[in-house]
Amino acid sequence: MEGDVPEETVILRSDLRAVLNGLPLFNGLAPEILTAIATEVEWLSVPGGGTLFSAGEPSDSMYIVLSGCLGVFAAPSTDRRRFLGRIVAGDTAGEMGLVSGRVRTGTVVALRDTEMARLSREAFDRVFRQHPEAMLRIAQLTVDRLENSQNRLRGRAQGARTFTVLPQNIEVDAAGFANDLVKALSHYGRTELVWSVRGAAHTSHWFHVIEAANDFVVYVAEPGHSAWTSLCVRQADALMLLARADGTPGEWPALASPRDAGTTTQRAELVLLHEDSILPGAAARWLVAQPGIPHHHVISADDVARVARLLTGHGVGIVFSGGGARGFAHIGIVKALREAGIPADLVGGTSMGAIMGAGVAQRWTIEEMTERFRRSFVLVNPLRDYTYPLFSLVTGRKVSTLLHREFGDVTIEDLPHPFFCVSSNLTTGHSDVHRRGLLWRWLRASVAIPGVLPPVMNNGEVLVDGGTMNNLPVDAMRELGRGPVIGCDVGGDRAFTADADDIDVPPPWDLVGWMRKRPRRPNIFRILWRAGMVNSSATTVAHREKTDLLLQPPLAQVDMLNWQQFDRAIGIGYEYTVRRLESLPSDATLWKHASGRAS
Repeated sequence: MEGDVPEETVILRSDLRAVLNGLPLFNGLAPEILTAIATEVEWLSVPGGGTLFSAGEPSDSMYIVLSGCLGVFAAPSTDRRRFLGRIVAGDTAGEMGLVSGRVRTGTVVALRDTEMARLSREAFDRVFRQHPEAMLRIAQLTVDRLENSQNRLRGRAQGARTFTVLPQNIEVDAAGFANDLVKALSHYGRTELVWSVRGAAHTSHWFHVIEAANDFVVYVAEPGHSAWTSLCVRQADALMLLARADGTPGEWPALASPRDAGTTTQRAELVLLHEDSILPGAAARWLVAQPGIPHHHVISADDVARVARLLTGHGVGIVFSGGGARGFAHIGIVKALREAGIPADLVGGTSMGAIMGAGVAQRWTIEEMTERFRRSFVLVNPLRDYTYPLFSLVTGRKVSTLLHREFGDVTIEDLPHPFFCVSSNLTTGHSDVHRRGLLWRWLRASVAIPGVLPPVMNNGEVLVDGGTMNNLPVDAMRELGRGPVIGCDVGGDRAFTADADDIDVPPPWDLVGWMRKRPRRPNIFRILWRAGMVNSSATTVAHREKTDLLLQPPLAQVDMLNWQQFDRAIGIGYEYTVRRLESLPSDATLWKHASGRAS
């Protein structure tokens, strides 16, 4: 009924042609086309959580979103729907089905209270048959959506614009976190903070105007059930579940509604607030209550700034490759990146790169990384606990002891920065990406060179060095879709050469004379190490192309097993990276993501 329509909505209905002309899709079209469309459409309002149409239904209409936001979900193959993307004000929904004549291929749900204009199939045919210019706009929209879909498949960042801070209880400092988040977001665009006193009495059109006037909007919800909190949940592109790390894990009362839970699962992120340092075990406890969602540790405003970058697609991911002693060059690379103000918001790596990356994710200083890794690899050769070669050439105990000494019993989920490492699963024939569990144990799996170190057995599966299958795991970083990716590849140079033309090793009684000739021959360690990596060469080449910045310091003169070249490798990595960054244009994408000095 007309009397039930909010005042702002009545005004919009009275001049729909002007509203359409203000939308990017229709802006600039001839007045007669806009009049034809405005004459044919019907007004439609869908509350947040309501379903517009479902996969498999006939395509009988297209919809023009005037305010609010829709979510597109893939046809469910399991109990959980896969979130594909958002349709915001100015976009259309359902037009592809009208053009193709096929049934709906996805389900569209209102992520927040949404106002739309509906154009039936019959009206669509009348308008667009008479006005091909409008059909061209629809074709352009279709192409844009296909490109966006490809970007999602490639893991390109899809940043959020509206955020709802939802505290678990009244003890959580939601206001303080929200204020810090607004300050951090302001580096990337105009940002506005909205709380209940300011927004509770307004209609969906008021929220549309606020969101249209800003790049980002942060809503502060209340911890319990309320109309305001339900509205905030529906308005969110990203729902920030805020909790004290030392609190009791549990549900968020405001999400008890099946409707709210069903529409927010794909975009919820857990934020754990700590006092002075990360509380060990907190993440594991909370992730039991909130499984399958990203989590963030927050101690200071710098952590909030990192969260803001990750939420908006500005997070910088750094991937470190394996390469034995050449991996020490990663320390020099990190030093140069930090001096340039480029943050390491997410870190991942393989083999030696995983160990170096774990130090970065721990927020170790360059001095601390240098001291720890010199102590573990230079002063003590970790590959000298030889054994009978039944499973491997060395026992692996020395490596395990060193890793446990340096990293302790910290779990991956308790690291200050998101981290993963990669191992190769010989049982399944695929690489495994480790994002949870004891850090030192998964690092041990990631460096288990086949034949040199014993494999790590886990739940009946055999895990070896990640470089065997994926020595530069850019793909694992890309799939997070958090922003640009820097690939640090130290394993690309030739590993070794030989100047002998031998085929066989002589019998034992001739072995001494054979060795005295001293031709350059690889030993069994080098052969096994390189053999374990060579199969991933093609994958590495493909992954290099997926980086936004590829760093490949010249390390051909650094022997992969010569730990004594520690300082030389660091120096090469640093000098190369400094020159590489200086060669980038001043408006390069990565510089836009740098926010002060990296931690």
